[in-house]
Amino acid sequence: MIDSVRTTTTIHLMRILITCLCLAFALPAIAQDGGTTISATSSNAQDATIATRLRDILNALGYSNDITVKVDDGVVTLKGTANSAPEIARTGDVATRIDGVVAVRNEITETTELGRRLDPAVNRFRTRIDQVTAFLPLALIGVTLFIVIFASGLAIARMRQPWDRLAPNSFIADLYRQIVRLVFGVAALVIALDVMNATALLSTILGAAGIIGLALGFAVRDTVENYIASIMLSIRQPFRPYDTVEINGDEGRVIRLTSRATILLSFDGNHIRIPNATVFKSRIVNYTQNAERRFMFSLLIDREADLQTARVLMEKTVQDLPFVLSTPAASVWIEAFGTSGAECIVTGWIDQTATSAVLAKGEAIRQVKRALGAAGVVLPDASQTVLIRRSDVRTTDAVEPETVAPVAPESDAALTRIVEAERHDALAQDLLGTGAQKE
Repeated sequence: MIDSVRTTTTIHLMRILITCLCLAFALPAIAQDGGTTISATSSNAQDATIATRLRDILNALGYSNDITVKVDDGVVTLKGTANSAPEIARTGDVATRIDGVVAVRNEITETTELGRRLDPAVNRFRTRIDQVTAFLPLALIGVTLFIVIFASGLAIARMRQPWDRLAPNSFIADLYRQIVRLVFGVAALVIALDVMNATALLSTILGAAGIIGLALGFAVRDTVENYIASIMLSIRQPFRPYDTVEINGDEGRVIRLTSRATILLSFDGNHIRIPNATVFKSRIVNYTQNAERRFMFSLLIDREADLQTARVLMEKTVQDLPFVLSTPAASVWIEAFGTSGAECIVTGWIDQTATSAVLAKGEAIRQVKRALGAAGVVLPDASQTVLIRRSDVRTTDAVEPETVAPVAPESDAALTRIVEAERHDALAQDLLGTGAQKE
């Protein structure tokens, strides 16, 4: 009897120990999971309150048409159909957030009726139609303001004054007009978007325009550089039509300046088109800027001759020519000594508007040679010449005339007529005008 009692007591002790161990392991897990306790009591009134509250919420959300709610001891059972899976998930989420709900059994299925599945899309479309209808008056006002402001800018840009008076040429005047159009266009766009309460769109447009402009700037860098050079050359003109210039090694008469290139007429009668970017960065020699122009040539005289006498003779011969200016005076100097003789540099000044520089140089060489020959100064020849004479050929010494050959610029006049004919082309663009300041 005593053994039986002891056995029963041992069994009870073991059960109590096992229960304590289970509680010791279960309580930390519950605390770690953050679980909530469930009330030990339940009432039908509480279940009815939960069901009523959940139905009201679903009715307010528009989900309760085909959904039934049943609550038993705090367990909510949802049955019925919904239009989409997100709607089913949101319904279960709402049920779990009601106070007193122990668990939720979501048995709602997605409906297969096409009409019900299309209802949300139709409702969204109707909502957007209503929004567009409400936005339409503001949009009409914004568009009207944009058209009025931009049209005013176009009308101002089409006016001849004051743009033609402010600009030195038609190219700059058109540039002013483009700037006016751009300013009025941007102002019209900003005002229209502000009226429509869509200024955030303007930031997006400007950002996209900046990125596109940067990409285009790198792509057409040479074209942009040429265009800017055209503007600078048309504002501060380093030459005028008919001027004789040398640009980057090319010489000729200026025909016109376009928005892309400077056109020259070479002394051979050929057209030379030089990009304006090259013209703007190159060294420009304008021979027509001043009327006075110097010609220069060199002569080789015998080393045994009286160099001072020969120098004075050449200087006086050049200075006495009728087309040579007295100021600046003619000048001669000894440049160097060589194996064949002394090299002398002879210079003289002319009025290039009345005298051809090429003919003046040639006539001066002829007259200096004649004067040196008359004075007995030998002009050595460094080259070796073989002369073959026939006995039956009679030779006579030619006598040079003493008169000065004409040096009027007939060839220059011919070039001027060609340039004038080129400039009479009414369709050709010309940025050179008399109103701009000449450098």
